[in-house]
Amino acid sequence: MGLISLAVLIAAFFVYYSIMMMLSPGRKYASIRDEFGIDSTEKSREGNPVFSDSTYLKLLKEKAFLQSRLIMAETDSIYLTLNLGDSTANLEISGVVVHSVKYSAIEASKIFIKGDENLILSLMANPFTIAKDWATIKKEPVMIKMAPKDTSEYKPDIMPDTSITEPVNYILEMTDGTRIYVCQQEIENGTDRRSRLMFDLQYRLQDAWSSMKNIIAFKVPEYHLFIKIYLPRNDAKNIYRAIPKYGQVGLYR
Repeated sequence: MGLISLAVLIAAFFVYYSIMMMLSPGRKYASIRDEFGIDSTEKSREGNPVFSDSTYLKLLKEKAFLQSRLIMAETDSIYLTLNLGDSTANLEISGVVVHSVKYSAIEASKIFIKGDENLILSLMANPFTIAKDWATIKKEPVMIKMAPKDTSEYKPDIMPDTSITEPVNYILEMTDGTRIYVCQQEIENGTDRRSRLMFDLQYRLQDAWSSMKNIIAFKVPEYHLFIKIYLPRNDAKNIYRAIPKYGQVGLYR
């Protein structure tokens, strides 16, 4: 009897957990719609076919992206732009692209791929700001060296540069909770595979624990919009180290 009761309780908790997790994306979408939804003046234009024309919407997307880039250009700092249309990741400074690379694959929240056009335009009209990040590599590698007393004690560095081959995976979390996952596309050996697996497992466990604490407190867990791209190892590393700690990211769909 005791085992049956325990089994029923566990089953009930899993049902409750599943329901709360399913509510999470819907709640996030509702909050975005409340913040970026169309106003009364825009609603009055819904019946006009011009405002739903694909060419018109494309121009609005480009306008929103340019607006975002202008805001970032004013900072005189390097920033990242992701073009989901042509699959490129770009480092820019003052509106000039200084490095561009194609990503091989992308995974993303539905709102970024198939979401409401008005919400997308509003979301992307302003840049995202990086709040924190996690990575398998150091942001600013440091080598500690002992200065020789004279030239007779000088020895050239013979240590290999391990950063050339070390696995590169990182997460950029924005102030609004949106996450950009960057993974190296090369899987050349078991170390690369294990590094990606462990990095992926680590942040999933952290999310699961955070969700569990909210659910136990009868709160709907927070849902994070995300974009996940796969870049060549060296490009992924260079982008991560080039972006300032609290840098900005612009998106174009």
